[in-house]
Amino acid sequence: MPAGPGEPAVGTLARPAPPVDDVPGHRGSLRVPWRTLLAALGGVLLFLAFPGYDLIGLAVVAPAALALTVRGRRARSGLWLGLVFGLAFFVPLLSWTGIYVGAFPWLALAVWEALHLALLGSALAVTSRLRLWPVWGAALWVADEALRGRFVLDGFPWGRLGFSQTEGPLLALAAYGGVPLVSFAVALTGGLLAAAVLALVRAWRAADVPGERGPAIRVAALLVVAVLAVPLTGLLAWQPLPGSSLTAGGPAATVAVIQGDVPRAGLDFNAQRRAVLDNHVQRTLELAARVEAGEEPRPDVVIWPENSSDIDPYTNADAARQIDRAATAIGAPVLVGAVVDGPGENVSNTAIVWDPVDGPGDTYVKRHPVPLAEYVPARDFFRFFSDKVDLVRRDFVKGDEIGVLDIGGVRLGDLICFEVVYDGLVHDVVDEGAGIVVVQTNNATFGHTDESAQQLAMSRLRAVEFGRTVVVAATSGISAIVAPDGTIAESSELFTPDVFVEEIAQRETSTVALRLGAAPEWVLTAVGAGALLAAVWPGLRRRRASR
Repeated sequence: MPAGPGEPAVGTLARPAPPVDDVPGHRGSLRVPWRTLLAALGGVLLFLAFPGYDLIGLAVVAPAALALTVRGRRARSGLWLGLVFGLAFFVPLLSWTGIYVGAFPWLALAVWEALHLALLGSALAVTSRLRLWPVWGAALWVADEALRGRFVLDGFPWGRLGFSQTEGPLLALAAYGGVPLVSFAVALTGGLLAAAVLALVRAWRAADVPGERGPAIRVAALLVVAVLAVPLTGLLAWQPLPGSSLTAGGPAATVAVIQGDVPRAGLDFNAQRRAVLDNHVQRTLELAARVEAGEEPRPDVVIWPENSSDIDPYTNADAARQIDRAATAIGAPVLVGAVVDGPGENVSNTAIVWDPVDGPGDTYVKRHPVPLAEYVPARDFFRFFSDKVDLVRRDFVKGDEIGVLDIGGVRLGDLICFEVVYDGLVHDVVDEGAGIVVVQTNNATFGHTDESAQQLAMSRLRAVEFGRTVVVAATSGISAIVAPDGTIAESSELFTPDVFVEEIAQRETSTVALRLGAAPEWVLTAVGAGALLAAVWPGLRRRRASR
């Protein structure tokens, strides 16, 4: 099958044509704007696939665009094109991080995240000369996300491909391999789509070449079938999974979610800490009145969000009285999100089980405080770039126990805010026997942005991944109850008080993803790394021999 000038034929491995760099003076340099523009377009398309726009099908088109831009390029060209793609994606996706602290922290984080996609672009360029390059490229996407989610201040895995799939056939794959498998499926579909486009172009070019058009069309048709096969596999994967029923699959418990709201959005949302606490107490008292009137069932447990009491109830008797008042009125234990003083000069982001009879009991301390938001490592160094780090006056400490709490006969797996984005933290609570997963969060510091919707998308995928109902309690929204199939049974609006009461089954079943843990991610990462080594090894051997 004929190939374009300077471009390897589809599927070939032996003796590929040397890659062409986009360097000044080379005839290929005229292509620089087109490849760069296509890379930028791909990043924008990926952004549009995420909550806020929810065009989830574009999540497949975006990796296809990146694959086409780096196809047959050298590593250094792939580095540039991956960076352009990453900036076009992360700059708008993470714009909520700068809503109240200015552009510098937002852009610094976006550039840092984009650098990982620059490495991905370079690796994709190198492996694009191998046979089955769409497969190796998809595995490299998983490897890149694994790197981004672990290293330097424990990583920040926001914006993974899998988190774009809140609906559609690929979502079901989360139950078999978690976020990594969904990301792999999205990237593989995109890579196969790119290969199909190249094959169709070559079939069109071969129209006037005797004996060439038929084979070219057959290859193109085969690739189109392969593109459709991945989502079809996802559709088949739905069949054995639980449906949208909240009450099926185990003993049921009645759960109430309180969204009390805050006086105002912004970094100083808790300047009126007592008002925030009072809002949640008042909403709970109103629910208690409806329960006494027979309008609502009495809950077995009441969930308050993160930061619902930024006044330490262990040291402030007035705060303790207000929480006790709410718990006594509703006649059920309340899971309170509190900021607790200590140890030492530090503070801890703590979930407290507050019993209506016995008062405060079991606790969970957030295991993954957010760097530069809840604690500041190397404060003097980061202050050089922005004095906003001093808004964090006291560092939050890390908890060391898994957040599984027995409350009112309900075994809850508790996660606090951004912890839902980290695979291992979610896996731990379900593996320890949680029948329901709870996400306590506070998004008031991000105003009316897409951050809340992006975070909710993660809860939807986690519900499918582990076959559990996920209860999201947010200070100012979006609070939600997510069924085990990822559908939203209840949800609130931003900055609007709200209360949910739902009967929810405590499930004990284990999904394949729960049993496998991080294995799919490590296997796919190893496959990607192996393909990259196979691509660079011949060149390394030639250089070694020439010496």
